[in-house]
Amino acid sequence: MARGTKKIVFHKIPVRTHVVTDKDDAISLAKKYSAGIVAPGDVICLAESVVAITQRRAILPEEVRPGRLARFLCRFPGKDGSLATPPAMQLALDEVGPIRLLAGCAAAAFGRLIRKRGLFYIVAGRQLALIDDIAGTMYPYERHIVMGPKNPGKLVREIKKATGAEAVIADVNDKKCVDILGITDRRYIQAVTEALRDNPFGNEDEQTPIVILKRQ
Repeated sequence: MARGTKKIVFHKIPVRTHVVTDKDDAISLAKKYSAGIVAPGDVICLAESVVAITQRRAILPEEVRPGRLARFLCRFPGKDGSLATPPAMQLALDEVGPIRLLAGCAAAAFGRLIRKRGLFYIVAGRQLALIDDIAGTMYPYERHIVMGPKNPGKLVREIKKATGAEAVIADVNDKKCVDILGITDRRYIQAVTEALRDNPFGNEDEQTPIVILKRQ
């Protein structure tokens, strides 16, 4: 940090909401639950899985018809991986196409030879890393495969326009991993990442898919 530059510090406010479904709209949710709380310079953070649910990207496995390629490829990810079932792999194929996904598999195989991880998602597409395969999310989506949100960059800009505050869509887990998918002011990336590292969204029944960061 340059001398004289003031460190950005946030006070976190997890916001409890109703149970969000595909009948909801992410922009309306952000506007409703931030009203009277945010001011310019504050940040409205939305959990990526909830944004995906509002975009109707939560899918029951029985609604997916895996093809032969999906059934074959799902054998290779680790059993705890998000693409380790035929329905999830089929959705990944639908998302990026078989050529790109197979290229990712080839990159992953090469990565094993040179002991470098992550080449699959670099080649096949970052959005595949966002797929949650029957991850036990809260009711009524505890049995769904949840895809990553569409157009997070565009969505955060629309939220900022509707609320006057900065906006973020983030994928955060309890292992302190934070992936910023969309942010309206990139100068906030480091401060937002640190503020979200302890996962104030929660992964169980906290029902706080919106976290407001008040700038101190």
